[in-house]
Amino acid sequence: MLIGVPKEIKNHEYRVGLTPSSVRELVAHGHKVQIETMAGAGIGFADEDYVSAGATIAGSASDIFASAEMIIKVKEPQKVEYEQLREGQLLFTYLHLAPDPDQTAGLVKSGATAIAYETVTDRSGGLPLLAPMSEVAGRMAPQVGASALQKANGGRGMLLGGVPGVAPAKVVVIGGGVVGTNAARIAAGMGADVIILDKNVKRLTYLDDLYGPRIKTQYATIDDTESLVLEADMVVGAVLVPGAAAPKLIKKEQLSRMKPGSVIVDVAIDQGGCFETSHATTHADPTYIVDDIVHYCVANMPGAVARTSTFALNNATLPFALALADKGWKKACQDDPHLAAGLNVHAGKITYKAVADALGYDYLPLESALA
Repeated sequence: MLIGVPKEIKNHEYRVGLTPSSVRELVAHGHKVQIETMAGAGIGFADEDYVSAGATIAGSASDIFASAEMIIKVKEPQKVEYEQLREGQLLFTYLHLAPDPDQTAGLVKSGATAIAYETVTDRSGGLPLLAPMSEVAGRMAPQVGASALQKANGGRGMLLGGVPGVAPAKVVVIGGGVVGTNAARIAAGMGADVIILDKNVKRLTYLDDLYGPRIKTQYATIDDTESLVLEADMVVGAVLVPGAAAPKLIKKEQLSRMKPGSVIVDVAIDQGGCFETSHATTHADPTYIVDDIVHYCVANMPGAVARTSTFALNNATLPFALALADKGWKKACQDDPHLAAGLNVHAGKITYKAVADALGYDYLPLESALA
C-alpha cells in the first residue's frame, strides 16, 4: 500500500502522522511511504531522517493526496485537505465529527473512507488512540490554567500551590476519566486543593483508593457541580461522550456567579466543549474572557508539546496502521471489531451512530459497511 503523510496545517500544529521509526516498520512490511517535505521539521525530524527510514519525500500536500491510498494524519482534515480526498481513499486520523458539520459534509461528499482515532476501542471499553493525547492534554490543563490565573493574563493573580500561610487555589475537575485523572494528578502535584467530580461511583472509588486524601472526590449532581464550580479558582472540563458532542455542563448564567478572574480550561473543546460559553481557540490566541472568567479552549492542546505527543500517538496508532496497510481497511475491520469501531464515514455515508444522530444524517450500520 502507498501511505501518505501530509504536513499538518492547523494553527501551531507541529505533530506529524508518522515518525521515522514508524515509517521503517511500515516499509519492513512491504509498504511504500511518502512524506510531505518538512512534515516533521517542527519536532526535529528532517527529510533525511525519513529517507533513511525508507520513505520518499513529496514536494507538496497535493502530491500526497493525489497518489496515496491511505492518508495518515494527526488533526482533522481542513477544508483544503478534505476537498482533495477521493472515493476509495482511506483517511486515518482524529476527526471529532459531531461538532463539525462542515468537515462531516466534506468527508461525505468526498466518498472517502474515514477511520477516526477517537472512536477506536479496546477490550476493556477504553479508547486507546484517544488515551495518549488525553493524558497529554490532562497533564497540560493545570499548567496552562496556572498561567491563565496570573493577573497579567486576566486571572485572579493566584499561585496554584499557594505559599506558606496562603491557601492554594481550588481546582475542580469535571470528569474522572483519562483527562480528568491526569489533570487532577498534576494539579495536586503543583500543590492545589483538588476535587474530581464524576457520576461513576466505581471510578470515584478507584480514584479515592489511588490518591487517598491528596485528591477529593465528589458525585456529580447538578447541585454539587454548581456549588463547587462557583467556589473554584480553576475548573477543568474533562467530560467525554465517545464520538458525540460534549454535554454543556456549565451555563452562561452561572459564569457571572463565579469568582472574577477564575479560569476555565475546556479540554473537551474538540467535541464542542462542555461549557456553554466555550468556543475553540488556537495556541496563537489561546484565551478569551466572558463575564470576567478566563476561558482556555485550545482545540489541539497536545500540539504545544508536539514531540512528546507525536511519539505517544505513534506508539498507539502504529499497530492499527500496520493492520490497515497489510490487510486493507475492510478486512482489517472485519478481523478487529475494536478497529471497526473507528469507522465514521464510508462511501458518502455516516457509519457512526452518535455522529449521524448529532448532525441529522442517515446512519449506515457498521455491518452493512463491512459486508
